[in-house]
Amino acid sequence: METEAGTEPSTGKVAWLFPGQGSQHVGMGRALAEKSAAARELFELADSILRRSLSKICFDGPEELLRRTINTQPAIMTVSLACLAAAKEQGKLSERPCFVAGHSLGEYTAAVAAGALSFEDGLRLVQERGRLMQAAGEENPGTMIAVLGLDEAAARDLCAASGAQVCNVNAPGQVVIGGDLDAVARATEMARSRGARRTVPLNVNGAFHTSLMEPAAIGMKSALAGATFRDPQTPIVVNGTGMPLGDAASLREELSYQLTHPVLWQQSIEHMLGSGVSDFVEFGPGQVLSGLVKRMAPDAAIRTMGEDELFGRES
Repeated sequence: METEAGTEPSTGKVAWLFPGQGSQHVGMGRALAEKSAAARELFELADSILRRSLSKICFDGPEELLRRTINTQPAIMTVSLACLAAAKEQGKLSERPCFVAGHSLGEYTAAVAAGALSFEDGLRLVQERGRLMQAAGEENPGTMIAVLGLDEAAARDLCAASGAQVCNVNAPGQVVIGGDLDAVARATEMARSRGARRTVPLNVNGAFHTSLMEPAAIGMKSALAGATFRDPQTPIVVNGTGMPLGDAASLREELSYQLTHPVLWQQSIEHMLGSGVSDFVEFGPGQVLSGLVKRMAPDAAIRTMGEDELFGRES
């Protein structure tokens, strides 16, 4: 099953992006499986690897089942890579990217797309990641809020005052913070007086990318040790530093590190822009990452390769 970045040389201008948890919706992937042989083969392979019908959860839900972290993460990875496979099948990708990147869970998808992980290893890892994160959320109850209107420095000051922690630096003026329930409640109360326009609670079952995920990080180190990593064929701009890496050992370390540290998405996009990227392609459900890029680089060429873009909306 070919999912890696293609064979044509890169012009140094294109980056591929892969979404994280929160982009899922019931029905995702159905049109891909119906209309693309390459995508259908990927769904069948995913069901075989996991020995359960992940495809049925994607296509038919119910939403409560799809929203469970242990299902959401392999589901989004599979749909994202099915979009990539269908785009290749349709000849919509004329060159290799110079970078790939993924938001949180999407970093695993990017690793598969870059040839650093097999689809089988990647899928097993994200299922285990979802299981561990769900368990850590139950062991250390927490939540997350998006804070709109504060830059990273102001958000870190808010966290220092409230006991919360920075989880995602998504774009200028959009930072996600999290922590235990009391800390996030304090941060919510304090945010407006510190300049935030508003706060938005996120529908999550834990404080992802904070120290409360330490049990999950410990478990993932063991899971990652058992997977086969290769040096990526395309540099992966990673969440933990916002910089590219190109070797298997560093990637293995990053995928454990990112569970308890912020996703530096803004820094990742800024690095790619500074390196000459002018064309971003997002594969998978939703258009969250495309929207974030648009805020930072209004003149960049931004394309989404989801089901609607590949096959048109159902009437």
